[in-house]
Amino acid sequence: MSDAKTRLIRRAARDIQPGMVVNLGIGLPTQVINHLPQDMAVCLHSENGITGIGPTLSYERADRNLIDAGGAYVSPLPGTAYFDSATSFALVRGGRLDLTMLGAFEVSMRGDLANWKIPGRFTPGAGGGMELAQKARKVAILTTHCDRKGKPKILRECSLPLTAGACVDRIFTDMAVIDVTPEGLVLREVLEGLSVEDVIKATEAPLILPDGDIIRF
Repeated sequence: MSDAKTRLIRRAARDIQPGMVVNLGIGLPTQVINHLPQDMAVCLHSENGITGIGPTLSYERADRNLIDAGGAYVSPLPGTAYFDSATSFALVRGGRLDLTMLGAFEVSMRGDLANWKIPGRFTPGAGGGMELAQKARKVAILTTHCDRKGKPKILRECSLPLTAGACVDRIFTDMAVIDVTPEGLVLREVLEGLSVEDVIKATEAPLILPDGDIIRF
């Protein structure tokens, strides 16, 4: 994993506060768990039916019956609970999640999210992404700023099938931290070593620059 990706994951982890109930989606978000303080009182939820997840483990150290929704081996903690998918999604639909962190193919300037399907490519389905995006109290996206071809992922309008509309609150990329606001996308932080102009050039959607200095991470 690149240093920029590691820094974005570490930065995203700082948004998780003690006492939160948090869902970490497939992809980059699953790595956030390994950057949380070991003594932090936070309840991590996986939609396949676990709350109170501990750090991910290697194949050799893991109980191979214990995986998260992305198939990674997870460790239990005191108070870890197991239940069926119906109960797990009742927690989601009931608005019990303070925060979900999800991956993305595209995010629009209004906070629309596309993260489940690219037409013409196989996909196993939307999974829990649609409900997580709509029902969590806050939705954060962890993604690379551009795709493998160098095309921006943060757009005026999403071109791919939507997961949910106007659901995203904050975007963490390997270049910047951006907030979705009623006025538009506000550039809050820029990766150390990059300039504001670098971020603007890599973003199709317009960015609003805040008053004062932009934080580096």
